[in-house]
Amino acid sequence: MKDILTQAYGYIFEEALIDEIVKVATYKEFKADDYLIEIGDYIKTMPLLLNGAIKILREDENGDELLLYFLERGDTCAMTLTCCMGQSKSRIRAIAETNGAMVMIPVEKMEEWLTKYKTWRNFVFDSYNIRLMEMLEAIDTLAFMNLDERLYKYLTDKAKVIGDTEIHTTHQVIAYEMHTSRVVISRLLKALEIQGKIKLHRNKIEILEF
Repeated sequence: MKDILTQAYGYIFEEALIDEIVKVATYKEFKADDYLIEIGDYIKTMPLLLNGAIKILREDENGDELLLYFLERGDTCAMTLTCCMGQSKSRIRAIAETNGAMVMIPVEKMEEWLTKYKTWRNFVFDSYNIRLMEMLEAIDTLAFMNLDERLYKYLTDKAKVIGDTEIHTTHQVIAYEMHTSRVVISRLLKALEIQGKIKLHRNKIEILEF
């Protein structure tokens, strides 16, 4: 596990910290569409993503979801950090976007390393800042972008996260994640195809222009 950790976090953490992570962390693999964290769960561990991608969603009172941000290799989830530190229930849902793996750090070690390792402290604070900026961007997208612009951004962001210009999904799934109807999404996707930005296939969308 040390080799994988070093590949993902060696540019951030010193070897002594990586050695400690190896001793206490639990290794976990996941598959695309796996539910990794559910709203209302008590969170006792903090994830460090080794590879793959995870989407973090918020749910409103009607059960509709809003995509907040994606996690990639070398990331952790600020919302998870908050729940761990405050010993409170999760207010987010984490779903695997692709196959991948992560290690889970016990909450007591998270707190110990904040004073023991400057690199860990910087990583935690930087993670809070990055996730906050991403959530603000999500709010700005909802508030200031037209739906066609939001849709194109949604598609290009997802393509960058999965590292592939072909996105395997359905119009219904996109509609659900964007709080709109399948009919509207289908119409906007067709318009993007006419503009030469995407190519539509059965249960697959190919990004032609970034």
